[in-house]
Amino acid sequence: MIDIDILVETGGWPEEAILRTLAEKAIAAAWQTLDGGEQPESELSLVFTGDAAIRELNNDWRDKDKPTNVLSFPAFPVKPGQKPGPMLGDIVIARETVEREAADEQKSFDHHLTHLIVHGFLHLLGHDHIIESEAEEMEDLERKILARLAIPDPYALSVTDDQSD
Repeated sequence: MIDIDILVETGGWPEEAILRTLAEKAIAAAWQTLDGGEQPESELSLVFTGDAAIRELNNDWRDKDKPTNVLSFPAFPVKPGQKPGPMLGDIVIARETVEREAADEQKSFDHHLTHLIVHGFLHLLGHDHIIESEAEEMEDLERKILARLAIPDPYALSVTDDQSD
């Protein structure tokens, strides 16, 4: 089972129980889509923060001095398809950016947040979108995972193609 540690750093987020439910469903759907077997004994941290904190992280780790929606920090390098170790890593999500993007793209906050949790989780499992073929593969996986959760294709109505994690 993948244990999810949740830290809510800033106000304005839904209650932790709601965030946990969204995260557990997203991770379970992702794992079923990717592997179909029992979840590994592993742990990940989800940090729910704001634009100021994620902007600082984005600047420190990616030399991009702007807020972003999600950042992933794998604990260990994992290649797609490889079983993860006992610690997957951290996913950090910024509330204001999620709210803004959801409103701009006319998506529900919960659907967009779930998508970003899935997106961050795929990064922890070694998936990336730097080159076009990898991006297409990752987006296809995201669509399949979200379809399991009855969430519409996040790219069909997307105003931007930039999943800047």
